[in-house]
Amino acid sequence: MITIQNLTKKYGNQLVLSLEQLDIPKGQSFGLVGNNGAGKTTLFSLMLDLIQPTTGYIINNGVQVNTSEDWKPFTSSFIDESFLIGYLTPEEYFYFIGELRNQNKADVNALLSDFKDFFHGEILGQKKYLRDLSKGNQKKAGIVGSFIGNPEVIILDEPFANLDPTTQIRLKAIIKDLAAKQGVTVLVSSHDLMHVTEVCERIVVLNKGKIVKDIKTSAETLRELENFFSRSPVSIEQE
Repeated sequence: MITIQNLTKKYGNQLVLSLEQLDIPKGQSFGLVGNNGAGKTTLFSLMLDLIQPTTGYIINNGVQVNTSEDWKPFTSSFIDESFLIGYLTPEEYFYFIGELRNQNKADVNALLSDFKDFFHGEILGQKKYLRDLSKGNQKKAGIVGSFIGNPEVIILDEPFANLDPTTQIRLKAIIKDLAAKQGVTVLVSSHDLMHVTEVCERIVVLNKGKIVKDIKTSAETLRELENFFSRSPVSIEQE
């Protein structure tokens, strides 16, 4: 589904990402972890053509993302609240996304009805602009907005941050369902090792822009990751 080849990103003389090869098959729940500055958001930004690679390329379902826009109809994401349109209500925002993805209001309403528990009565019908919602509720709106239009690839950067425990649990069930039952390729970055091990069948660890671990999730994965990140920064760099 997604192939990354000889991908690098430099800012001046600073190399912030360097991936020789990475393949993510269709329908995989893929986790990306690493300390601050590891390159997680940089990688997602390259996948979404928000920044240009210094070298190499990313292929998404046969389309090179930095040379064509043909990947956009089947790919969606939520990175942070800057993806939202603050002067719209949640309903207006959802309908706007629906128009972009050839979904009418009835289509959008049908999807939103599946997320009443996730919204917990705090999003729809509140007559508030997105900018006036709490960070957690902004995140809820952005995440559900990324589900509109039946995307085949969904990219979520730190989706569990700012969410209350009940919503985190519901989101984990949603992500598992998307990948396991609907065949959606879901890419999740997170600083929360427990959450990412619970929802992702594969986890890649980045350190200073390079892959240092590529793990098929098992009962031992959380302990392995905790042991890895409990080490000193110097020893991690030498991994």
